[in-house]
Amino acid sequence: MTSSVYGPTAIRTPANLITLLRILATPLVVVFVLNDKGSYWPAAMWFVLALTDGFDGFVARKQGATRSGAFLDPLADKLMVFSTFGVLVYLGRISIWLVLIMGVRELAVSLYRTFALKNGVSVPAGMLGKLKMVSQLFVIELALLPDYRSFALFISPLMLLATALAIVSAYQYFRNASLAT
Repeated sequence: MTSSVYGPTAIRTPANLITLLRILATPLVVVFVLNDKGSYWPAAMWFVLALTDGFDGFVARKQGATRSGAFLDPLADKLMVFSTFGVLVYLGRISIWLVLIMGVRELAVSLYRTFALKNGVSVPAGMLGKLKMVSQLFVIELALLPDYRSFALFISPLMLLATALAIVSAYQYFRNASLAT
C-alpha cells in the first residue's frame, strides 16, 4: 500500500499541476486545429493531451488524491473534450446532435456530483464513464487527423458509442443514487 505524500486538502501537487497544464494547453490545441492546413500537429498535440489525462490520475493515486484534484480533473476533461468537439462540429467533422446529447449528460452528472459533494458524498467515475472518456478521446484523435475522411467509417460509430456510453453511465449514476437513498 502506498502512503499519501499529499493530504486530501492539498492544492499544490504534481497531479494538479499536470491537470492545470491540460487546462492551459486546451486553447492552444483549439487554435492549432482552427488554423491547421492539413498537418499531423493537432492530432499529435491531442494525443499528448489525452495521455496526460491518464497520467495525472496515475500520479494522484501514487501520491494521494485531493479534493482539489477531484474537482479539477473532471473540469479539465470537460474543457478539453467539449472545446475540441466544438471545433470539430464547426469544421463539419462530427455531428452536433451527439455532442449536444453528451453535453447535457455532462451537465446533469456534474450537477449531481456537486449536489452529492455538498452533502459529503464523493461520486467517483465508474467504469462506463471512463470508457466513455476513452471513446471520446479516441474519436477526437481520429477526427483530427488530416486524412480523417479515411476514418469516417469509424468516426460515426465511435461517436454513437461515446454517446451511448454517456447515456448509460449517467443512468448508472442516477440509479445508484436512488438505491443509496
